[in-house]
Amino acid sequence: MSQIALPLVTARGAETVVLGPSLVPVIDALQSADRWPFRTAILTGPPRSGKSLLARWFAESGAGEAVDSADALPEDEVFHRWNRAQANGRPLLLVSNRAAGAWQITLPDLASRLGAALLIEIGAPDDELLAGLIAEHAARRGLVLGDQTVAYLLPRIERSHAGIELLIETLDRLSLERKSPVTISLVRDALAERSGEFQPRLL
Repeated sequence: MSQIALPLVTARGAETVVLGPSLVPVIDALQSADRWPFRTAILTGPPRSGKSLLARWFAESGAGEAVDSADALPEDEVFHRWNRAQANGRPLLLVSNRAAGAWQITLPDLASRLGAALLIEIGAPDDELLAGLIAEHAARRGLVLGDQTVAYLLPRIERSHAGIELLIETLDRLSLERKSPVTISLVRDALAERSGEFQPRLL
């Protein structure tokens, strides 16, 4: 599992971004802000995929300005941020919570300018990233998952960032309820519960 240490300090300490091959082009693009068209890029991706964390890393690293949830701001404010970035010669990263192409802008001048921006899209996680995310979320909850358990999960887990987080949350709850470590049997029940096929066992 590869990670990038972020220059951020939280209650848990320094935050990290878990890496896999599918995320490498995103990191490379963020580290090449000096080559963005008009010094502007739009970062999109599925829920819980780390968009905000990556934007904070970008800003805190001094690479440029980042605007989280830019698609929720008034368009004239986004336009002002774009103009300021051009005047200052400072790269601007806009984070959109909408899917690529779904951010419909009505202000013509802003639409033309952002239409020329670099689109950086976080895709579905690959196997290496899935394994890293499973381990990261489990570690945050103090869960111990062996290699065999992770190998069992990989072909069966929902291949989304949010799905992984919810499954580990379910595993944690079942483990606490049963006062049991995470076993393959527990994993099966968690997967069944997430898929809506869970039948409570008689204890």
